[in-house]
This record gives sequence, structure tokens and C-alpha cells, in this order.
Amino acid sequence: MSVALQVRDLTVTYRTDAGLVRAVDDASFDVTAGERLGLVGESGSGKTTTMLALMRMLRPPGRCERGSAIVDGTDLLALPQSAMRAHRMRTITYIPQGAMNALNPVLPVLAQIRNALVDHGEPAASVSARAAAALAGVNLDAAVLRRYPHELSGGMKQRVCIALATLLRPKVIIADEPTSALDVVTQRQVMETLGAQQAESGAALVLIGHDIGLMAQFVHRLAVMYAGRLVETGTIREVLTAPRHPYTRALIGSVPQLRRRGVLGGIPGVTPSLRDLPPGCAFHPRCDVAQGRCTAERPNLEGRDDAHRVACHYALGAP
Repeated sequence: MSVALQVRDLTVTYRTDAGLVRAVDDASFDVTAGERLGLVGESGSGKTTTMLALMRMLRPPGRCERGSAIVDGTDLLALPQSAMRAHRMRTITYIPQGAMNALNPVLPVLAQIRNALVDHGEPAASVSARAAAALAGVNLDAAVLRRYPHELSGGMKQRVCIALATLLRPKVIIADEPTSALDVVTQRQVMETLGAQQAESGAALVLIGHDIGLMAQFVHRLAVMYAGRLVETGTIREVLTAPRHPYTRALIGSVPQLRRRGVLGGIPGVTPSLRDLPPGCAFHPRCDVAQGRCTAERPNLEGRDDAHRVACHYALGAP
């Protein structure tokens, strides 16, 4: 399969009164057409910041210091904002975490779809038909076009967001915790809708989230992020059955399991402040296998093959 999204050396910083903070540090990854990549990590690990940087939606004092994000031969990070505006929704699109906050509360659904189509040069005469077809693709009746966001359920609002995001058949879809605050039945419906839309278009999809169980059912590959850096990447089966990074093992171990009823696992300590990261491996203060080298030398993301890589001095049996 061809590479739909190629990210190299992405670095995002925030200038604060306490100095320069690296929210994303040298992130590199690929997503092929039709593939689903899951990006997991604790809150503050840099997942959403990474994707907002790709969409060129960072707000000051956030700044993309360096890196590239190539889609269909175009480096999105090198484009002027005026050119990037044309690529959003058509080349790369974003499904936000909070559907209610993403939709305009004073416009009916049809008006919001019309604005998106017209803004990207689509003829106004075909808007109604395109809008009805878009809602049908996410299993919503055309009557929803006349409704306002507050008249829709949480699941319906999220499906409207999916319809809007996939309206122009983008090559890359970014979904930022699309099932947040939804009940489990609605979560399943939303993920089935998202999966069907992505499969029909052949787009690459990046799913941001905390739910390892959801990732196991939905994505093909998993990338684990900690303190702004990728610490492990691999196929979902490899990472879940043979995790190499201590942080990945801790994340998986914190998922409730029926055979351990009443026992809740957790990760000791707290996530470090990005303004004051520990030297060496940022995870070493919370790691149960850390040794002297971990406190002084930062490990690189590497592996015996490209399929499964890890940033840990001892994960690959190194001395």
C-alpha cells in the first residue's frame, strides 16, 4: 500500500515565562492508505498537539519548530496558511473530541455543510443533494439537515461531524477521541460509522485515544506516546501481546480485566512536567526496570525491524 501520510521529525514548542517547552519532540511515523493507526498515551503526552500541528491549527504560543508532513506529495507544514486552508477537509481532515463544541449552535446542519462545500469551491446548486448523501453515508435521515445541534443526541452530533469531515473524501482522517462522553452502545455505532466511511474512501486514519480496548478492536497499528515522544510503535497484535516498553506494559496493565475482578492496576507516580523533564529517559522515575543508563542517556526509537520499534535501552536486550 502507498504511504498516505509521512511525518518526519515533527517538533512542536510552546514559549512560556519559564522557557521553551517541547510538547512534541522529533515524532516520525507513516500511515498507509486504508490503514488505521492508533495513538495512545496519558493526558498531556502530546497526542492532540501532534495532530493539531499536522492540521496547522496550533494557536500561539504553540509553534511547529521543524519537521514535515507529506500527503500526496505536498508538505503541509511548508504551506502558507492561505494554501493550507484549501487542503483542510480535502486532503487532511479532523474529527474533534467534542461534537457539541465543534458544531455551530446557531446554524442548522444543512447550513454548516453548505458553508464547508461552498468554501471549497463546490457549486451551490448541488449542496442539498451532496448534504443528504453525506448524512445517508453516516446513517442519518435527511430530516436532520433542518435541525440544530442542540436537537440532536450525542451520537447523532458525532456522526454529523464524521459526515462533515469526510465530505470531500480526504486522504487522511484524524479522529480525536470521537467516542468521548458517549455511552458504550453509541460508541460502537460511531466507530462502526467511522470505520465504514474510512473503508469506503480508502483514506488513512489516525485514532487518538486512551481506550486500549477500543484500539484493540479497531486499529491495525499502535503508537504509544509519552512526554512528547513516541516510545513504541508496532502492529496492534505485537504491541498488545508482546509490549517492549515498560510504559506500554503499564498502560496495558491498567486496563480492567475480568479475571482480575476487583483489582485495578495503575502506573506509579505522575506524568512529568514538560517544563522540567527528567534527564535521560523521561519515564525512568516511574519505571520498574530503570538502571543507571536510563537516568543519563535518552533512548532512540529503534528495533530489529521497522514493524516494531521501541525507545528503551533494555527492551531489545542491549547491555
